Amino acid sequence: MQGTSENKARKEIIKMEERKTVSFKKDEFSIREYIKKNLGKGKISHVRIEYTPVGEKIIVSTHKPGLVIGRKGEKIDELTRVLKKRFNLENPHIEIDEIIKPELDAQLMADEIALSLERFGPIKFKVIAYKVLQKIMNSGAAGVEIRLNGKLPSARAKSWRFAQGYLKKTGDSAKVVDRAQSRAETKPGTVGIKVAILSPEGILKLKDKVNINEKLLDEIKSNLMRLNEKPMENKKKSVIVKDKNLSLNSQRQNQKKIKVLDYKKNKKNVSEEKVEE
Repeated sequence: MQGTSENKARKEIIKMEERKTVSFKKDEFSIREYIKKNLGKGKISHVRIEYTPVGEKIIVSTHKPGLVIGRKGEKIDELTRVLKKRFNLENPHIEIDEIIKPELDAQLMADEIALSLERFGPIKFKVIAYKVLQKIMNSGAAGVEIRLNGKLPSARAKSWRFAQGYLKKTGDSAKVVDRAQSRAETKPGTVGIKVAILSPEGILKLKDKVNINEKLLDEIKSNLMRLNEKPMENKKKSVIVKDKNLSLNSQRQNQKKIKVLDYKKNKKNVSEEKVEE
């Protein structure tokens, strides 16, 4: 009975811990969504929350820090007040991480496509997608993939894919690819947007990447020259061996002929002796 009661107590403790973790993650998600909605779509890439002994550290990565901070930090002050009251945070401290190249950030590019679809409509979706794709590639990206799903341009939902360059999709090397999702609310309906970008920094981490330099080309040429020289040497050796074989065969044939002649001579001599007798 004691064993069963202990097992029940352990199960209850595990369930309580699971509930706590789920509620904790829900709160984090709601904080991130509120910050993104409050500061505006297309301005923020990621929101990270770190817990320190002093308080909560919220890191907002954006390419427009002036718009996020506001005049004399008005927007950040408002955010801290709301986070304290609404989400019961003890001492939230907001930091801003500036993105130098927004063209290589998948979330910002996905939000840009969504905003332009909401503004210009879904009829010009191809122009918008190709424009963003060219913008990303011009900034130095190794590969891009843009996927649009929704009522584009007809009443029936379709999936469209726009891609250029080199991109990893499976395995551990695919973790290097920056992926993001966004949503555009248009008149015909909702359009889902997926963007995947392989940055030049990410491609350096790949193990199967080969840099073709002048040194590598020279090595390849030298190897090819060696391979071409080897069969010529083998041909010469084979010719020499063939000559040797031919000489041996000719010697054997000559010996056989000599033996036959000797045998014939002996026969003649024997026949002559018999006649004389």
